[in-house]
Amino acid sequence: MVSSNIWNASLRIFRRGHIAAVFLIGAFLLLIYLLQNNADILDSYAPYPSTDTAEDYSKLKSAIKYRNPVFPEQKCKANMSVTNMKDFSSLPDAIKEFLYYRHCRKFPMLLDLPDKCGGVNKSKEVFLLLVIKSSPLNYDRREVLRKTWAKERLHNGVWIRRVFILGTTGSGEEKEKGNNLLKVEQEDFKDILQWDFNDTFHNLTLKQTLFLQWMERNCPNVRFLLNGDDDVFAHTENMVKYLQSLPDNDGSKHLFTGYLFINEKVVRWKGSKYFIPVQIQKSNAYQPYCGGGGYLLSGYTALVINRMSQSIPIHPIDDAYMGMCLSKAGLSPSSHIGVKTLGLNMPSKGEDHLKPCYLRDLLLVHRFLPIDMYLMWKQVHDPHLKCGPSQKLR
Repeated sequence: MVSSNIWNASLRIFRRGHIAAVFLIGAFLLLIYLLQNNADILDSYAPYPSTDTAEDYSKLKSAIKYRNPVFPEQKCKANMSVTNMKDFSSLPDAIKEFLYYRHCRKFPMLLDLPDKCGGVNKSKEVFLLLVIKSSPLNYDRREVLRKTWAKERLHNGVWIRRVFILGTTGSGEEKEKGNNLLKVEQEDFKDILQWDFNDTFHNLTLKQTLFLQWMERNCPNVRFLLNGDDDVFAHTENMVKYLQSLPDNDGSKHLFTGYLFINEKVVRWKGSKYFIPVQIQKSNAYQPYCGGGGYLLSGYTALVINRMSQSIPIHPIDDAYMGMCLSKAGLSPSSHIGVKTLGLNMPSKGEDHLKPCYLRDLLLVHRFLPIDMYLMWKQVHDPHLKCGPSQKLR
């Protein structure tokens, strides 16, 4: 009846020549139709719920899941204004690419594990979360880690869990191949977080910040984390022993420890992988940081770094960036003698480092090939392994 009366009124107005009014009434009729037949459209514009409680976190996750099909993540566009920087044209192409997209902080998630930690509340039951930086085609490394130090298990009464964090590699068929491989792995192992960004050296910091955002949403109460590369030998049992020995071992206090760098100079040589121009960092030294090959941190510190990162521009060197975030929060990284991200300091020159007795008491050593990783893990855990006093590291 209401719509019939409105229709008759619109005809009378049209006969009088009030065209503008007809357009207005037409828009009103369209709104009535949408309200009657598409009430869920209004729901999609409702604000996200707050995240003060576990219940609110659940609502937030549901809201995001509902909205994604309606409002897909828009691809971040290059910031062409960076070309106005002084001497921009003389920078290496990799640095130029970094500067074009430095502002980008959100990327579509291709593979997710929202229940990896058992939900927000149960995430406190995860004592050590292994966060492993990998690349799409590094299947052989991931497969060895799943069978060795990154195996998910209950050890000494506490849970060790694992996630690999990745972007995408290449384009066209190469990218599709890498993504399909990861989808198959996800079906079998459920241990991969992947975002749709280019997985390069200069985007490692982006990878870290995306993970920290994911952690705050899904695993905020995890006690401790190992953040490391997929080519490190990590003695996770020793890590659990060390972390359990701490006076405050519930992850609620600051901890960030590894191989410590202090007063490390910024590399200005363009031929170096670690080159940083003054357009990115003017100061010539970094804040104290731990080598990115592998370090331990508490859940508390991970959340603090995430908050600090929201106001610090992305930096191409990921471990140095962690130091910047810690510095802004008034926190300091510490050194642990058991973390060797620069390799082992062997007792004698030229001696083979692939000996289990050199590894059994350490926390982490960088770099290992998959075949060496598997062999050393087996030998270190040989119950018949005997090591003499001469087989000690300096």
